[in-house]
Amino acid sequence: MFFLFILGMFLLIVGGYFYGKFCERVFGPDDRETPAVKSYDGVDYVPMKSWKNKLIELLNIAGTGPILGPIQGILFGPVAFITIPIGCVLAGALHDYFVGMISMRNNGAQVPKLVSKYMGNTMNKVYNIVIWLLMLLTGVVFIYTPGDLIVNDILHMDINSNVIWIVYAAILFYYIISTIFPIDKIIGRVYPLFGAVLIISAIGVFIGIIRDGGANLHNLTNTGLLFAKHPTGQKFIPVFFITVACGIMSGFHGSQATLISRTVKHEKEGRGVFYNMMIGEGLIAMVWAAGAMILFNSGTDVSTGATEMVGIISREFMGTVGGLFAIAGVIVLPITSGDTAFRSLRLMIAEQFNIDQKSAVKRVVLSLIIFVPAIAILFFAKSNADGFNLLWRYFGFTNQFVAVFALALITVYLKAHGKNYWISMIPGFYYTFIVASYIFHEPIGFGLESRLGLDPQSYTISYILGAVFVVLFYILVLKITSKRKDEIIKLDKI
Repeated sequence: MFFLFILGMFLLIVGGYFYGKFCERVFGPDDRETPAVKSYDGVDYVPMKSWKNKLIELLNIAGTGPILGPIQGILFGPVAFITIPIGCVLAGALHDYFVGMISMRNNGAQVPKLVSKYMGNTMNKVYNIVIWLLMLLTGVVFIYTPGDLIVNDILHMDINSNVIWIVYAAILFYYIISTIFPIDKIIGRVYPLFGAVLIISAIGVFIGIIRDGGANLHNLTNTGLLFAKHPTGQKFIPVFFITVACGIMSGFHGSQATLISRTVKHEKEGRGVFYNMMIGEGLIAMVWAAGAMILFNSGTDVSTGATEMVGIISREFMGTVGGLFAIAGVIVLPITSGDTAFRSLRLMIAEQFNIDQKSAVKRVVLSLIIFVPAIAILFFAKSNADGFNLLWRYFGFTNQFVAVFALALITVYLKAHGKNYWISMIPGFYYTFIVASYIFHEPIGFGLESRLGLDPQSYTISYILGAVFVVLFYILVLKITSKRKDEIIKLDKI
């Protein structure tokens, strides 16, 4: 299995390099003025250096998903070492690149506005509900997760004590500041420090894995070469792809790519900023998945919570001091995604209702409107015994559902412009099947098999309905493109 891990890393790096260049050729970046230059406003449209954009993009998209997701995903077996790189290269990185570049060609427009332009107002209304909910849930999840890590692993205190609310308040205060102030004043200055922590912690765990030499890197249940029997009997398809999420594909990333599309100085920097940074997230996911597998095979209970596993893995591979540093890196990840989630939500709402964001007063008022429901959701999640689990499951599903909209948008754009649209159409088919079959089967959705008196572990009906929705996805994309092609070409020439 150590060979499989190394093979996966190779596929991710080499495959990402060549497929990234292919995606770049399909899109065709040129020397036109970017939004950062053309629409400079000193707040959201601010030219920044390429290395800084890359680092901010990586930190924006790398929430707890590429760590907590793979830790849980490895319970499905070593197949994770193949599905993570292949999915990341062919779907996740492609998604991030094209959303970022299409946004750049539309003056840094947020995804809802892009959906309206390329797919029509009806689709925009549906998408707005889903994406605004995702941004709100993301922000709340990324207050809760780092807060608990700080109290439990740094302060070594009870996460149910009153101290947790002080920590939540401190994180929320930072989010408010970073949401309101110009992007280069707060985010652009603190992210290099955060980035160093993130990269060093990932490297530290990777060195620990290599030092182990693969001795404990084998199938958890010895039930086959690639697959393991999941402890709770969950199906690899679709649950694995909902669980791992951000390490392979994430709709949330689209909101972050459009944010950074306003700070990139040259279109040809896009592949490095958008595509390659998603490959970087895939590497992080691989490292933590391997670390979890080694620890599970060394005797750690497979029922151990993913958040708790972060501390165990960090201390095992980096020692007490290094472990604290690694934990700090994991704390950095959600914080550096939560702040931009709220910022993106502010921009989306402002864009939808034409609220001028050059005015500091309007930015403050709109931000306060956003943070009120966020605080209410946080209070519910912490007060209710199953509140956070419920919140996290809906977050995971919504994240992938949003990605389906983005893949449809990309496909319409590419087909309308006579480009190779199958590169996004095929991932669109796959993730439509994943989200449809998941929500039809799971109790948080329709729970069809259980309601119909079938085996709760069976996906028979849900798989059939998933396939039906794949056909509907295909028909819808073709219909929208046929109807809007001339208008799209005309608008994109303006």
